[in-house]
Amino acid sequence: MTHLPSLARALAFVSLAAMLAACQTTTGDVTDSIPSDYRLRHPIAVREGAQILNVFVGDSRGSLTPTQQAEVAALVSSWRREATGGIVIEVPSGTSNARAGHGVVHEIRAILTAAGVPPHAIEVRPYRPTEPIRLATIRIKFPKMVAETGPCGLWPHDVGPTYDPIYTSNKPYWNLGCSVQRNLAAQVENPADLVQPRAETPVYAARRATVFDKFRKGESTATQYPDANKGKISDLGQ
Repeated sequence: MTHLPSLARALAFVSLAAMLAACQTTTGDVTDSIPSDYRLRHPIAVREGAQILNVFVGDSRGSLTPTQQAEVAALVSSWRREATGGIVIEVPSGTSNARAGHGVVHEIRAILTAAGVPPHAIEVRPYRPTEPIRLATIRIKFPKMVAETGPCGLWPHDVGPTYDPIYTSNKPYWNLGCSVQRNLAAQVENPADLVQPRAETPVYAARRATVFDKFRKGESTATQYPDANKGKISDLGQ
């Protein structure tokens, strides 16, 4: 009978510890690891990618078609504007059109050089296709900055009813907003615009002088378009 008070105190201590443990909150819950903002779940990353032009060459053709010549010349304009390095010409090796491809390389180099690409910025490399293919392409490519996000279509949690805490947390599902971010990254012209604004361009001094002159004379500074109404077919709403 002398041990009953100590036993009661021990049971009370265990009960108190159990109640305190039940009140403790977990900070590392799975629902806290998913940001509610889709821009944080699917951030757009700016990295160095590649611009590739595939040139198809037949087994018995050792020159470019007029359309292919225009495509190679147009690639130089993109290279001047976007490239972060030189141009690499990859020629297939071990294929049926390998000999014809080597004959086309000289024409490609001539077009690139005539369009303003320095000879030291052009490199020719052989490559062997990873898959068995009869007609490989000549790949003309250069590095440039690209914006991308994804991959999309990932579903780490069930969207339907489930016992997972994510279902009752009222948070957006993981894949929501991924396609929007991916389309924005594909449509932006200059990936640097996603990181920082561009510098201001010089003002149009001629137009500014005209506006200031009209302002000093007390005239309307709005631009007048004399032919603006020539295409109208109705006066509805006026």
